Amino acid sequence: MLTDLYIRHFAIIDRLHVSFSGGFNVLTGETGAGKSIIIDAVSLILGGRANPDLVRTGEDEAVVEAVFDVSDKPSLLRELAETGFDDGDELLIKRVVNRTGRNKIYINGSLAKLSQLQPLTTRLMNIYGQHEHQSLQRVEQHLVMLDRFAGLSDMLTDYAALHGRVREQAARLQALEEAEQQRADRLEQLQYQQRELAAAGLKETEEEELQAERRLMQNSERLVRIAERGYDVFYAAEGAISEQLDAIAGELEKLCEIDAFLSGPAEEIRSALYVVEDVAFKLREYAGRVAFDPVRQGEVEKRLDFISGLKRKYGMAVGEMIAHARSIDEQIEDLMHADVRRESLRQQQVADQELLSDKAGEISSRRHEAAARLRQAVEEQLSDLAMPRASFELRLFPLDEPGPQGLERGEFYLAANAGETPKPLAWIASGGELSRIMLALRRAAPEGDEISTLIFDEVDAGVGGVAASAIGSKLRDIAGRCQVLCVTHLPQVAACADHHFRVQKQEKDGRTFTELVPLDGEQRVEEMARMLGGAQVTEHALEHAREIIGQSAQAGQQGEG
Repeated sequence: MLTDLYIRHFAIIDRLHVSFSGGFNVLTGETGAGKSIIIDAVSLILGGRANPDLVRTGEDEAVVEAVFDVSDKPSLLRELAETGFDDGDELLIKRVVNRTGRNKIYINGSLAKLSQLQPLTTRLMNIYGQHEHQSLQRVEQHLVMLDRFAGLSDMLTDYAALHGRVREQAARLQALEEAEQQRADRLEQLQYQQRELAAAGLKETEEEELQAERRLMQNSERLVRIAERGYDVFYAAEGAISEQLDAIAGELEKLCEIDAFLSGPAEEIRSALYVVEDVAFKLREYAGRVAFDPVRQGEVEKRLDFISGLKRKYGMAVGEMIAHARSIDEQIEDLMHADVRRESLRQQQVADQELLSDKAGEISSRRHEAAARLRQAVEEQLSDLAMPRASFELRLFPLDEPGPQGLERGEFYLAANAGETPKPLAWIASGGELSRIMLALRRAAPEGDEISTLIFDEVDAGVGGVAASAIGSKLRDIAGRCQVLCVTHLPQVAACADHHFRVQKQEKDGRTFTELVPLDGEQRVEEMARMLGGAQVTEHALEHAREIIGQSAQAGQQGEG
C-alpha cells in the first residue's frame, strides 16, 4: 500500500509530505484548492506524462516521490531483486520533472526507464476518474478479473503450462518433418562437421593461451635483455647494488659499538640486501628459461591461423563451436532415429492436445457461468450507486485457435441507461461511471485483481442522498481489504472514512500554496459542516455534521458485526 507521498515544486504545491494509513482515506476541500493537482502528482508515479508546465513557477524542477509497503507481495519482491531494484520490503518511486525536459525516474534509488516503472506501479495502485491509469480501460485485464472471480487461477496456470508444452511439441514435430525432407543432405553435413570439430580438438581457453605464448615469444629477446640487465645491476656487475648494500651494512655493524642506534638501520639494509639478491637470482633464472624457439613459434602461429579459419567458417567463437559440436551429436541422433521419435512425439502430442481441449472446455464453461453471476452481482451493486438501470456484462468472444489463456477473450460492456445498446466499457464510460463500476466490481468480486491501493476521483459525480451514503459504505467495505483514497465533495462519503485530510490553499508573500492537513475531532466536524452548508458554518451545520459522522460510525460497527 501507499505509505508516504512527497511532492515538491509541483504546480501550486511548494512542499507537501503526507503519510497514509491503511483503510479508507478521504481528501476534501474547496473547489480549486488543489485536490486534482495531488491526483495529477500521483499519476506521475503510475507512469503519467511528465509535462514541464507542471513545474512550479520560479523553480527548475518538480519532484514527486511515493513509498509503498510491498511486504505482502512476494512475486513483486522477486521481480525487484531480479531487475536490481531490491531494497527490502519498501518500494520508493521518484519522478523528477525538469523544466528543460531532462526528466528522470528512480526505482529504489536507481535510475530506471518508464517501461520499467509502469508494470510495477500499475500492479500496486490505480486511479479511477478522469485519468489514464485505470485497469477497467485495459481490455486485457477484463478476462483476468472474471477468472479471479471464478476461482480459475490454479486451473489456468496448469492449462498455460500444458498449452506451452503442446506448442513446443508442434514446433519440434514441424522441425522433424522439415528435417526429414532433407535428412540425407543434412545428415551428411552434420557428420562432416562432427568429424571436423572432433579432429580440431578445440579447448575453451586454448586460443587465449596460444595468444599469450605468441606474445611471449615475439618479445623474448627484450624480456631476456631486461632480465639479464636486472641481474647484473642487482648482483653480478662490479659495484652492483647488492655489493654496495653489503658494504654499507658491514660498516654500520662495526659502528654499532659506538652508537647502538645504527643496529636498526644495519639490519634493515641487510634485509634489503637479501631481497635484492633474491630478485637478482629470479631474474637470472627467468632469463635462462625464456628462449626463442622458431619451431614452436611456427606451431603456435599455425594453430592460431587454424582456429581463426574455423571461427570464420562457422561464424562462432571457440566456446560456441564446442557447444555446437555437442548439439551436432543430438541432431544426428534425432535424424538417424527420426521415424521412431516423430511417431512417439506425435502420440504424446495427441494425448496432450486432448487433455488441453478438455481443460479449455472446462475453463470456458466456468467462465460463462461466472460471467452470468458477475453480471447480476455488479448490476445489483450499481443499483445502489445511482445507476439503477445500468446493464453490465462481460462478453466472451471465441478465438480462432486456443490461446495460452483459453478459448476466448473477454471484454466488459456497459449500457449506463435503460434502452441503450451495451457498448465496450473502455469506449463510453465517464470518469464517474468508471469509479462506480470499479466500486461495484470490488464489492461483487473482491479478489478481482491484486492492486492494493485504489484512488477514486469523481466517484460521487452527479449523485447525492441515499446513493452518496451507499458509495461511502461500499468504499468503507472495500477498504477493509485494501487501501482506499477518495477525493470527494460529499459529506456522506467523507463521514465513512477512517482518515480525513483537507486540501487547502493559502497565499503567502504573493504566492499560492497548497497543503494537506489531517483532520480529527472538531476539525473534522468543521470540515464536514463546511461541506454541508458552504462557507458559513452554522451551529446547525455542525450538529448535522456530528450526526452524520455518528450515524456512519454506528453503521460501520454494525457492518463489522
